[in-house]
Amino acid sequence: MDRLERAAGAVAGSAVGDALGAPFEFGPAGAFSARFPVPGAGGEMHAGGGWEAGEATDDTQMAVHVAESLLERGGLDPADVFARFQRWAADDPKDIGVQTEDVLSRGLPWDRAADAHFRSSHRAAGNGALMRAATSAVYFARDGRQATMEAGRRLAALTHGDPAAWEGTAIFHELVRLALDGADSLEVLPDILAAVDPEHRERYAVVLDPAWHPDQATEFNGAVWPCLGSAVWAVRVTSAFEDALRAAVDLGGDTDTVAAVTGGLAGAVYGLGAIPVRWTEPLHVPLPGSGGRVLCLPHLLDLARYLVERVPVQDGSAG
Repeated sequence: MDRLERAAGAVAGSAVGDALGAPFEFGPAGAFSARFPVPGAGGEMHAGGGWEAGEATDDTQMAVHVAESLLERGGLDPADVFARFQRWAADDPKDIGVQTEDVLSRGLPWDRAADAHFRSSHRAAGNGALMRAATSAVYFARDGRQATMEAGRRLAALTHGDPAAWEGTAIFHELVRLALDGADSLEVLPDILAAVDPEHRERYAVVLDPAWHPDQATEFNGAVWPCLGSAVWAVRVTSAFEDALRAAVDLGGDTDTVAAVTGGLAGAVYGLGAIPVRWTEPLHVPLPGSGGRVLCLPHLLDLARYLVERVPVQDGSAG
């Protein structure tokens, strides 16, 4: 399987997971299997919770804005990413995280807003940076462990002032990087953890341990470490993209984000061809802050190719 197939799987897989999990957000564990008890029978990509069938949420919308900034600016321009987030937030998206909205609406510069939120709230370890990381993970994968993890931290810090959120995003970046290379990224988790800030290493070591189960989480999976742990668990205990996504959504709670993270990693592992067509056909990404564009699978595949090849694009043309 070539790198582009895996990258397309990561980008599309994250969006698919987002849309698949959205109607079940904040619902109980087991709701997905209760409604769709027979795997492969169809109908899973359905409307609900205010979302159309196949409609991606803020998770994918923000991931696309990150991707287009990277491509149009030729690399990471934090001020540009932040400005795109602000335009997106001002364009009335259907959903936006409470913390993210507060940071983007404070009227502070990109390098001060998230820290100001953290200092005032002391709560900024949500999964809102992790949820949008599939596209940036693909873009930075060619740069090696140190660079890809540092890019994850810098992108997370735009909206999340707690370093715990930075480290979770960095770990996800590295997991995807290794999967794109065809490596078994879960086998080398001890090496990845060695590159994590020591202050946060232990909490990630717990949730990424092969013996850990999401039922053991001490926080809601809207927090970054149980969210990442749940996604890794879903990939570890299954052997196919579809099964991993079913397991992720069935956990309940913050289902769109847990499934988006799972889909990004599982897509990199299994490739685009493993994602059911019945899930990709209705997939669409309304893009507030971007002139009313709506992206579908072909746009996401183009985006994945541009991210792999680092094709420079003009403003607004990446999607």
